[in-house]
Amino acid sequence: MAAHETQWIDTDEAFERLVETLCAQPVYGFDTEFHRERSYFPHLALVQLSWEEGIAVVDPLAVDMAPLSRLLEGPSLAICHAADQDLEVLNHVCQSVPRRLFDTQIAAAFCGLGFASLAKLVGSVVGAQLPKGDRLTDWTRRPLDAGQIAYAASDVVYLLEITEELRRRAGEAGTLEWIEEECERLRTKPVGPPEPETAWWRIKGSRGFRGNVRGVAQEVAAWRERTAARRDIPPRFVLSELALSSIVQRAPKTHEDLGRVRGLDGRALKSGLDREILAAVERGRALATDELRLPARGEPPLEDLGATVGLGQAFIAQIAARRGIEASLLGSRADIHSLAAGRTSGRLASGWRYEIAGRPLEGLLAGRAALTGDGQGGVRVVALPEGVEDL
Repeated sequence: MAAHETQWIDTDEAFERLVETLCAQPVYGFDTEFHRERSYFPHLALVQLSWEEGIAVVDPLAVDMAPLSRLLEGPSLAICHAADQDLEVLNHVCQSVPRRLFDTQIAAAFCGLGFASLAKLVGSVVGAQLPKGDRLTDWTRRPLDAGQIAYAASDVVYLLEITEELRRRAGEAGTLEWIEEECERLRTKPVGPPEPETAWWRIKGSRGFRGNVRGVAQEVAAWRERTAARRDIPPRFVLSELALSSIVQRAPKTHEDLGRVRGLDGRALKSGLDREILAAVERGRALATDELRLPARGEPPLEDLGATVGLGQAFIAQIAARRGIEASLLGSRADIHSLAAGRTSGRLASGWRYEIAGRPLEGLLAGRAALTGDGQGGVRVVALPEGVEDL
């Protein structure tokens, strides 16, 4: 793969031919470069693609990317590394994500390699070294020089080779089905901006809001989110986090009240945004209770289950170590807390996690078993005889 010359694709005709070629491949690798530091939506700057016989870097600033959806929605298996943000970008640009997905970072975590970076994975699995480049490159600048294009292409050069080896290892370990389940979870995870009406959940201390404060928080945060999307700028450029919190707590009624809000840029008071903010505050005051978008009711406070969760963490760590997978992939502190609280929506409550960890953990937390040392630095679960007293 590394010996193939990288194609630079910057015409619609060349891109059409590339898509036709890739649609006929059983697998292909992909990666993206994008910028979003000063925008609401990610701005796609490059798409890197690889297949058995070639490598291509596509210039989305010069090419209509619509044909890419044919490849994404086709039967070919898409290979990527740490694809969370790439999927969001593809969904924004093409309104679709790959129909089949294999993420090499997820696979590595099941093969005793942890959540490895691509460079580390290439070194440990292939024995090669990725070229070093400027991670702060402005990928929207044109023309890109040969070194920059080669650096971008290196992100997909070894994906197919790495995948073949990781699938082999996972097959021997019996974890390939788990990897595929996790990749499907990633593929189908909702991507993109939050619903405007739920943006207020991210305000610090929002779970403690009561009465009209919640309505004001919902309406002002939703207004900020929609304004940012319309202008394609980060929400903080519309209204800072400090100003948002201050407005929610003070619920200003007049232009003068707004002038006393901490963190509010004075330019906002002169641009007409003051009227929009005050209107959002009034809508929030009048918001009916049944129109509030409240976050889901949480589990019991963590401090109430602290000892139980700590016990569960030791148990999860031991299972993960024994099976050679990343402990945080098997079950996080939040997953254990959810199971301990009796919820059935957490990751440990279904699928492969439940079979190897959730089910025995339920017995442990229910008092039907105990965790003890194994004399060799590890822990093991033992059944409790009837009549054992609590501490």
